[in-house]
Amino acid sequence: MGDLAPSSAVGGLRVRLRQDGPIRLDAAFACAPGELHALVGPSGAGKTTVLKAIAGLYRPKGGEITCGPAVWFDAQAGTWMSPQDRRVGLVFQNYALFPHMSAQANVETSLQGRPRPEREPRALALLAQVGLEGKAHRRPADLSGGEQQRVAVARALARSPNVLLLDEPFAAVDRRTRRRLQADLNVLRADLNIPILLVTHDLDEAQALADQMSVLHQGEILQTGHPDAVMANPASDLVADILDLKPRA
Repeated sequence: MGDLAPSSAVGGLRVRLRQDGPIRLDAAFACAPGELHALVGPSGAGKTTVLKAIAGLYRPKGGEITCGPAVWFDAQAGTWMSPQDRRVGLVFQNYALFPHMSAQANVETSLQGRPRPEREPRALALLAQVGLEGKAHRRPADLSGGEQQRVAVARALARSPNVLLLDEPFAAVDRRTRRRLQADLNVLRADLNIPILLVTHDLDEAQALADQMSVLHQGEILQTGHPDAVMANPASDLVADILDLKPRA
């Protein structure tokens, strides 16, 4: 399993984002290696914007993002590390696979920095790791939704990421497949030992997978804690409403 490890010793992810517009952000949290942190909240709450800022696809006006000793973003110091240098694995809801390429070729698109003789065995090893052994030469159209999402995960891991970002990764599959993919992720995370951030609308998913959960509303984190604790003790009526709980007495 060592081949799945990040490129170097990885520390925790620390995020603080502040801006008034054009998208309001007031979010701060940390995610340790091996920890899965869920971001939950209604559509438009800013969850995907937070992921994009961590990945380097969006530059906020204020705040800092660090991964271990590496400073990825510091607005005050003018520091901005490119997405390539951040070594982030990003998995989208819609898979974002190349339809004309095989599963193996899709994974190899993230292996362009490796010597050519290493790409095929690495891609095959990653596909086997996510349960797709023997299906490397199938194109996305010949794979089920769950299998396509496994290819997307394998491609994200091909970069030996220091952080794994999952943006509603299981929303497009049926409930049975979703539960199977969630179980796979629980097994996989033990091998990775890197910070994992999960955006989800599924509170059951957050409770089943996450060590910590942050509730967002209009770009602001309203509460952070263990999912069971947050669900049992919402910090406000607004949090209770977002989580579809009865308002506090």
